[in-house]
Amino acid sequence: MKFGQRKGISRKMKSRLTKWSFGIVIALCIIYAVLLIPDSSRPVSVAGEKEPFAWNRDEYWSHLESAFKQARQTDCRDLAPLISDRFAAIDSLLLPLRADTLEPDAPLFAALENAFFEQGVLLAACPENLNEYMRRFSQLRGLLKDQSIRWDMNSPAARNCLYRLLYGGRTAVEEVMMQAPKELIHQTVSGVDESSATPMAEILGVKIHSGDILISRGGAPTSALIARGNNYPGNFSHAALVYVDENTGGVSIIESHIEKGVAVATIDDYLRDTKLRVMVLRLRADLPSMIADPMLPHEAAEYALQRAVSEHISYDFAMDTKEPSRLFCSEVVSDDYRHVGINLWAALSHISSPGAISWLSAFGVRNFTTEEPSDLEYDPQLRVVAEWRDYETLYKDRLDNAVVDIMLESADNGEQLDYDWYVLPPGRVLKLYSMILNQFNAVGPVPEGMNASAALRNKWFSNKHLAAKERLMVLADKFKQEYGYLPPYWELIKLAREAYK
Repeated sequence: MKFGQRKGISRKMKSRLTKWSFGIVIALCIIYAVLLIPDSSRPVSVAGEKEPFAWNRDEYWSHLESAFKQARQTDCRDLAPLISDRFAAIDSLLLPLRADTLEPDAPLFAALENAFFEQGVLLAACPENLNEYMRRFSQLRGLLKDQSIRWDMNSPAARNCLYRLLYGGRTAVEEVMMQAPKELIHQTVSGVDESSATPMAEILGVKIHSGDILISRGGAPTSALIARGNNYPGNFSHAALVYVDENTGGVSIIESHIEKGVAVATIDDYLRDTKLRVMVLRLRADLPSMIADPMLPHEAAEYALQRAVSEHISYDFAMDTKEPSRLFCSEVVSDDYRHVGINLWAALSHISSPGAISWLSAFGVRNFTTEEPSDLEYDPQLRVVAEWRDYETLYKDRLDNAVVDIMLESADNGEQLDYDWYVLPPGRVLKLYSMILNQFNAVGPVPEGMNASAALRNKWFSNKHLAAKERLMVLADKFKQEYGYLPPYWELIKLAREAYK
């Protein structure tokens, strides 16, 4: 009898366990189904009628490549007189910039553009005078920024002139660097040693001052997207502010990261993160506000440091420059300088390409008239003090750019950022886990401020970029084996288009 009772109880328990198990499975299925519901879309602020910049010089690029091939077949000793004459021509074109005030559409600027490109063709074949070429580009950049302080930076003529000569001139210099022996490439390139009264330290052979601005290019595919995905595709994806302690000389870097918001790093930590290039910018000493108070940059950096250590400031994925409670990297610079009365970004950046808008909005961006790190280089209130880059990172930069340019081309043709639908629920669980870690100032697998869908799209984008980049590297190596030189950027674009297919 007791045995039978136990057997009955056992059956009842099994029945209950079965019901409980079934209930748990149903509940998990319901939770999984709920977690599969896509995020609702939110409105975005589009840049209006601004048009992306276009070179529209395909025939000219073909002409330059033909001239480069011809120069490679010519003895450098025979080209030496022509190289010397072209340097003299560039010097004569620079002279009026020292004495006259020109409008941004002056014919002289178009002549300088062609002169730099055509000299670059010869030096790519015979790079012994690379440093002379770089020195003249630094002169051009300083003189052009002096001219631009009188221009309306919101006019297309001013923006186009600065972009064509500063971005285009750097591109020409780097085309020569890519063809030159590595021993000719200097990692540090000096610009203008603008005087400053703020505390100073020396980093990698360059004197930097408190309040200096560092713009850089990270190694992640999304860094290339930030640098390239605007109306004036550039070379930089990140901005940070330097603070130098007046008592100890210690250097702190204040910056905003997508993973943890605004944070303070040592210079070693800053440089330890992948940097494909870094540029140092400094406020001009002859600005009226600087003449009145030369310590303004230090005051801005000190204010930024105090905010960073006293409060948690989340990363601003929306890129909303009107909302100071969250800051993306450029806002760390602009907001803290605005605190001392300096308005940087003389002209805001615009993102008008439908593909770039579609993809960036999928990552959480909501404002497409904003502050891009690359455009800070063109602000006439700032001097370029120095730039760091080397051969290996420069080559990676070019590969990343070429792939992203083609991916954005594909986005303009309707391709959407994607992810596997069934990974959204575990992605949301990881987001919850990350939020818990964030409460303890720790970094989780999903960046603070980014939802699970955006994180999965980011992963999809990175995987697609990596696959195309690996194929591009193979194609670029084949090009070099066949022709004896690395593909120039316009050829790299063609190869990237083939790799992305």
